[in-house]
Amino acid sequence: MVKQTHFGYQQVAPAEKTARVREVFDSVADRYDVMNDLMSLGLHRLWKRFALAASAVRAGAHVLDLAAGTGDITRALAQRVGDEGLVYSTDINARMLGAGRRRLIDSGIVRNVRFVQCNAESLPFARRSFDAVTIAFGLRNVTYKDRALEAMFDVLRPGGQLLVLEFSTLRVPWLQPLYDRYSFSVLPWLGKTVAADEASYRYLAESIRVHPDQETLLAMLRSAGFERCDCLNLSAGVAALHRGYKL
Repeated sequence: MVKQTHFGYQQVAPAEKTARVREVFDSVADRYDVMNDLMSLGLHRLWKRFALAASAVRAGAHVLDLAAGTGDITRALAQRVGDEGLVYSTDINARMLGAGRRRLIDSGIVRNVRFVQCNAESLPFARRSFDAVTIAFGLRNVTYKDRALEAMFDVLRPGGQLLVLEFSTLRVPWLQPLYDRYSFSVLPWLGKTVAADEASYRYLAESIRVHPDQETLLAMLRSAGFERCDCLNLSAGVAALHRGYKL
């Protein structure tokens, strides 16, 4: 029997999920930043700023930014590491990676950034290459999350830090009905109206619900070898920042 995995609420073969996630992000790439602002009411910018402030990234560091998308985390990291550092901006989706590359070039950020199309489950980098690894709102779309976390651990140097910023499980029960209505009514409507793609945004809402909750993801980080793991809930758990270290 072929092993199944989640694609939103559907059960599909792993290879099919990878292909369908690629189709989703091919579809949403051109309107991705506008939709992020609309869907999160701008909160995603504050969450990313918080994650960067909580990181140990300093001047001269080498950082891997996975599922970098249109490059907002990459840009902030490049500014932090400076000319003596280096940031690898990666994504499995060529269209998203190209959009990020264009944005960074337009911003004049070129010298300390490299762009690589790759799958987070099988990273094309040498062991112990990076001082930090970041992945923001990308882990829930990875087919084999355990493999990806192990790959991230492998490419970190001793003392290196992993930061996973992701939608998570709401911690305020009385808000759940309102949050569900927003997720499954408003978000698909925004997708249809603004991006002409209702189905992709319905998938994105569903993908949040089947993503591991805070405690489960913490356990996954520990199983991959990370130590001193913690979780910081943002906006009542709508998003969460998970951190772990390779000691």
